[in-house]
Amino acid sequence: MIEQDVLERILAGAVSGGADFAEVYAEDKRSTSAGLDDGRVEQVTSGRDRGAGIRVVAGETTGFAYTSDLSEPGLAAAASAASAAASQGGGGVRKVLLTASAPHRPNSVEQDPDTVAKAAKVELLNRMNEAARSYGPEIVQVSAGYGDSRKKVLIANTDGVLTDDEVVRTLLRISAVADGDTGMQTGYQSMGHTIGFEVFNTVDVEELAREAARQAITKLKARPAPSGAMPVVIKHGTGGVLFHEACGHGLEADLIAKGASVYAGKVGEQVASPLVTLVDDGTMPGEWGTLGFDDEGHITQRNVLIEDGVLSDYMWDFLRARKEDRPQSGNGRRQSYQHLPMVRMTNTFVLDGPDDADDIVASTPNGVYVAKLGGGSVNTATGDFVFGMTEAYLIEDGKITEPLRDGNLIGNGPKVLQDIDMLANDFTMGSPGTCGKDGQGVPVGDGQPTLRVKSLTIGGTSS
Repeated sequence: MIEQDVLERILAGAVSGGADFAEVYAEDKRSTSAGLDDGRVEQVTSGRDRGAGIRVVAGETTGFAYTSDLSEPGLAAAASAASAAASQGGGGVRKVLLTASAPHRPNSVEQDPDTVAKAAKVELLNRMNEAARSYGPEIVQVSAGYGDSRKKVLIANTDGVLTDDEVVRTLLRISAVADGDTGMQTGYQSMGHTIGFEVFNTVDVEELAREAARQAITKLKARPAPSGAMPVVIKHGTGGVLFHEACGHGLEADLIAKGASVYAGKVGEQVASPLVTLVDDGTMPGEWGTLGFDDEGHITQRNVLIEDGVLSDYMWDFLRARKEDRPQSGNGRRQSYQHLPMVRMTNTFVLDGPDDADDIVASTPNGVYVAKLGGGSVNTATGDFVFGMTEAYLIEDGKITEPLRDGNLIGNGPKVLQDIDMLANDFTMGSPGTCGKDGQGVPVGDGQPTLRVKSLTIGGTSS
């Protein structure tokens, strides 16, 4: 996108007023999306966005500007604006020499979605629509969406970093609504990977649609969820979002520095059950949060955050790592060239435990089995959270029995980590997600094996 000699001149100019550090982040993103609602294709759109963000750091002050003009004059103007916002005087000339990083490509793309006709993408939606509607007469509405993107990134900074990356993402989602005597209920499924259109050689899109329809129809027969504290078993894959929200954000170094995390100052302490090892890994091939390099040009890596229940480290970006004089962890991420990077997760998950998933249910006399968690919120300073249960069942006498209407899981992240008393050996990653923080959204993945929390509060409507 930008020649190396141009980058070197832009960076040199950005720090000529006395700044400590300057960075150019450029991207070129192409995307396609299609939507189907009530049997009709509503839209098929394509777009392209390219530009560069320039960050200049002087002491504790950061200046930032972005531009869609990737010419040298356009970049120089943005660099000047960022430098003016950050610089506190000084002067002098600083020469910048860039050294290209070795390629790091954890993802492989066999069929670029750009080369696939839009009609083939729309056909996926029609197939899902037909499969969901044919599952049962109760299905009265189906909506589905397809999306793909191809983003090229170039990052250079005054530390000599010169890195490029390319990420292709392919996404499919479906929502099915069933109507019955108890009203309308919704089922939802999604699939997303950082690979190309070849993903549909292995993903059964009809099965994805039937699963959404099954969820909706099953919930027509659901009884009100109970209320109160009880054992909760969470199915593999679906509970990763709980760890992402309830403790992952609290392990991000910017929140630690602000004193806004319950995990501040607890490295080396037992913060979870000895069964729990929590990892953030940006290198997992094909997963939604996988990158070759983070959005500051640092190679992604596997970071063990909690090992055998002991807090071992936090996640770091460039600024926090520099301030604490420690290595980066590959967790500097941004939504686009129009945004500053911050500490963010990639793929966050809990490793396998020693138990069998069926044994976990069988050893639970009474409780709730959560087959699918929905969205939630967490107070990182206290760890308190609320999550929706979009598919859940009673456990009675060690067996999964009646379906439950939507309810909430209410608890505290640190306490849940301590109260995990059984952990299965059936690990799987969950659905693709978008993590929101400070107004920015980035793609993330999460996952976990089936597990049991010995006591969680269910916010249902049954007395």
